[in-house]
Amino acid sequence: MENMTAKLSKLFSKYAEEFKELNEYLYNNPELGLQEFKACAAHTEMLKKHGFTVETNFAGLPTSFIGKYSTGKPGPKVAILAEYDALPGIGHGCGHNIFGVTSVAAGILTKEIMGDVAGEIMVIGTPAEETNGAKVQMAALGVFNDIDVAMAAHPTGEAHHRSGTSQAMEAIQFTFKGKTAHAAGAPHEGINALDGVLILFNSINALRQQTLETARIHGIITNGGKAANIIPDLAVANFYVRAKTLDYLKELVERVKNCAKGAALASGTTLEMMNYETSFADLVTNEKLSAAYEKNLKSLGVTDIRSKESGGSTDMGDVSHCCPAIHPYFPLTTAHLTGHSVEFASASIAPEAYKGMEEAAISMALTAMDIFTDAELLKEIKDEFNRNVKKI
Repeated sequence: MENMTAKLSKLFSKYAEEFKELNEYLYNNPELGLQEFKACAAHTEMLKKHGFTVETNFAGLPTSFIGKYSTGKPGPKVAILAEYDALPGIGHGCGHNIFGVTSVAAGILTKEIMGDVAGEIMVIGTPAEETNGAKVQMAALGVFNDIDVAMAAHPTGEAHHRSGTSQAMEAIQFTFKGKTAHAAGAPHEGINALDGVLILFNSINALRQQTLETARIHGIITNGGKAANIIPDLAVANFYVRAKTLDYLKELVERVKNCAKGAALASGTTLEMMNYETSFADLVTNEKLSAAYEKNLKSLGVTDIRSKESGGSTDMGDVSHCCPAIHPYFPLTTAHLTGHSVEFASASIAPEAYKGMEEAAISMALTAMDIFTDAELLKEIKDEFNRNVKKI
């Protein structure tokens, strides 16, 4: 393993300038979800250059791709997932530029050391993680059903973090409709839609006392009326409901919807409910696979590996309900970073960011080789998945 680790380090150094150029190109050309045409083209160009067979418009998504390399011998299939969408206003404030490059680098490094072992390495480009969550659509289409393991490493601050959990999430829009009237001259002739929204917020605030501590319900008013002297006939609120498991999310969503129904009844309004973004499943880390990745990190001399339990949500959760999966984090800096910030974006192209990127890419490549060469490990990983995961 030491020889393989040393070889991978040399390979990373050989291609380091290519990886850096791609990272900086993505940073300087940020694109929102499902608009990542430049990012998709840049990733696929690099994969083709390094011997991957590439398909674009994968799973019916215009900015997705899949790159494949096989030795020609049937064996395990390992997928490394890439993200590359940016955020409005701040560009790559979640570091998806270096996320995508790290995944491509891991795929290339794996391909370079596979030799004649049986197996197939894939790099799958998954757009729009911040919004529509392409992995959800891919999961629904069965993309991950015949994949043996999936990995994705996300940037962060301070230190490496082992794969942990994320929240299952549903995004619900509540639209209350009433009747306009002059708020001073004839308020009794109106039906106040904004009252429905305000009662909803108060009902949810009361509900929080009876929810599990890990649950999160947070929302905003996107439409509360046009003028203070007009009784609003339309008011809209968007909420995220999050929970540790899909089962509890389902229960919690029903209770939130009941709050909305009660608010409509109390205010005399009519109510419409809809999902305004894609819902995400919770991330179920495969601990056997995570342990293999952590072992490989340590082989590189990494000693500071922390735990990370996320209150947020990711479409990687849906992948983890289809096949064994991990979603570890690698550091851009030893300093603390706040996600979705200008500072985070700047850190993604700083010189020190490439150390964490190299460690993550090499560790994913080593873990892929473990899957290809250790049948007992793969069996243990799959047994754990079959015991612990509720497929969706």
